[in-house]
Amino acid sequence: MSNNNSHAHRGAGAFQPYEKVSTKVILTRLMTLVGQERTNLFIAIFFILLNSGLNLIAPYLMGHAVDKFVVTHQYEGLIKYSIILLCVFLLALVSGYTQAQLMGRVGQRMMYNLRNNIFSKLQELPIEFFNRNKAGDLISRVNNDTDKINQFFSQSLVQFMSSIFTMLGAGIFLLSINTELALAALAPAVFIWIFTRTVSPWVKGRNASSMKSTGGLSAEIQESLNNFKVIVAFNRRDYFRKKFDEVNTENYNSAIKAGIANNVFMPVYGFSSNIGQLVVLSFGIYLISVGQFSVGLLISFLAYIAQFYNPLRQIAALWASFQVALAGWDRISQIMAEESSLTVIPFTKREESPYLLSFRNVSFSYIPEKEILSNVSFDLERGKTYAFVGPTGGGKTTTASLMSRLYDPNAGEILLNGVDIRSLDASARTAKIGFILQEPFLFTGTIRDNILYGNACFIDLTDEELMKELKEVRLDGLLERFDGGLHAEIKGTGEGISLGQKQIIAFIRAVIRRPELLILDEATANIDTVTEQLLDDILRKLPDSTTRIIIAHRLNTIESADEIYFVNSGAVTKAGSMQDAVKLLLHGKRES
Repeated sequence: MSNNNSHAHRGAGAFQPYEKVSTKVILTRLMTLVGQERTNLFIAIFFILLNSGLNLIAPYLMGHAVDKFVVTHQYEGLIKYSIILLCVFLLALVSGYTQAQLMGRVGQRMMYNLRNNIFSKLQELPIEFFNRNKAGDLISRVNNDTDKINQFFSQSLVQFMSSIFTMLGAGIFLLSINTELALAALAPAVFIWIFTRTVSPWVKGRNASSMKSTGGLSAEIQESLNNFKVIVAFNRRDYFRKKFDEVNTENYNSAIKAGIANNVFMPVYGFSSNIGQLVVLSFGIYLISVGQFSVGLLISFLAYIAQFYNPLRQIAALWASFQVALAGWDRISQIMAEESSLTVIPFTKREESPYLLSFRNVSFSYIPEKEILSNVSFDLERGKTYAFVGPTGGGKTTTASLMSRLYDPNAGEILLNGVDIRSLDASARTAKIGFILQEPFLFTGTIRDNILYGNACFIDLTDEELMKELKEVRLDGLLERFDGGLHAEIKGTGEGISLGQKQIIAFIRAVIRRPELLILDEATANIDTVTEQLLDDILRKLPDSTTRIIIAHRLNTIESADEIYFVNSGAVTKAGSMQDAVKLLLHGKRES
């Protein structure tokens, strides 16, 4: 039966081109991130409106006071209006502080939820995705890009909305006071609107390039630091410096271009504001001279013009932040749009089979041009030990990865206990399959923490109960190699302990769950012979139902195998005896 997910695993490998959408659509999607914070957002918007309304009332009251009390020398009324204005300003202060606090909390909680969503999405994606995307760039998207969005929501959005409401209110007041003067004063705003619409895509593109280069810089730093021992061993710090200088220079140039783009709005908006105020002053004085306007109204008008154009200046600065947030959201959306090809298919039927694992006409390739496995079929019986040998690059690790469903085949099917492995959910599959890699990965914590990783069934056991479980599978003796036993501290990814000790911990972690299928991918390649012999003895004492798969280059590690398979040139074939395996291996090495 052919695989319905043929070639699907490559879909999650590299980021797919993200659809180009309008700013309005992107803003709508950004607002969906608020989620449960909608109530707080609406309350904050209410206070933003209140704050803008209070600030808009003040110029009208001042103009009215000038015409009614200053010109007529009625100072008692002026004092009364001064007290009213003071109350208005105090209310504006309180409302401004309240909405800033609310939006700050909305932004922080939104970033918290967004990072959780991104991390959850990353956990759903297959190994292929991480093989083709640098970890440093993904880290930059989770940390840096989400922080840009948070800054927009918690800081810029408040000012942005306040500026919009203030501009609209000021425009309404201007038109209500004198339509002709208002239209003349607002004419430069049309130019601003055209300029902003024209330039914004360019600004967003510059910011997207800058954020991409930041991700590249992060990826280069991470790669260099992870391999720093090799750099020191070969005394190639110059290579490290050269590579870092290249990406740092690229990041610097991109940041400069983004900075230029982000600052292009401010002088244009400022110039338009000055032109608008000049129009009001000259036209307003003319209207006063012909008796069609009053001094108080001119003062109010100038104040409203300032309240219309000053927010535009703020928007000029905020617009850059908005474009940065949009660029960040584009990069995050690329992750959120990814879909895992390793979906669980509906269970159809269980095939009556004496075999634990079966490959049926399996073909697989990482890239279309090079097929790693071609129409491969074989069966593995329960309780036997199988060795898979072959030259480097022949496909041994790929075969093991398909067994544990780190990838799906392009064609054919893989059966576990007579069931298509794709119909098993992750928890059921990992409970049946143990995988020990050549380079084990440990987490910061204790040995107990690392042993229980992925073994939820043991999480609530006491130390005594856990030791009993280890003793049943003859693993308790391995802990004697660590000072502190179960509570020995592991720092970083295992710095301070030998590779052999790391492998012992990984070995315990996989074997304690008593898997039906245990895969050892060069698991003993980097450990001493004494430890290797100890682990081999434990493997021999595993339950009779456990099937062992040993992938190795060293022939002494496969001497005890019941059957040997040779993997090379897209084929998996039975090698026969040890002597036959040696001949095939030597021949395969010469070919490669």
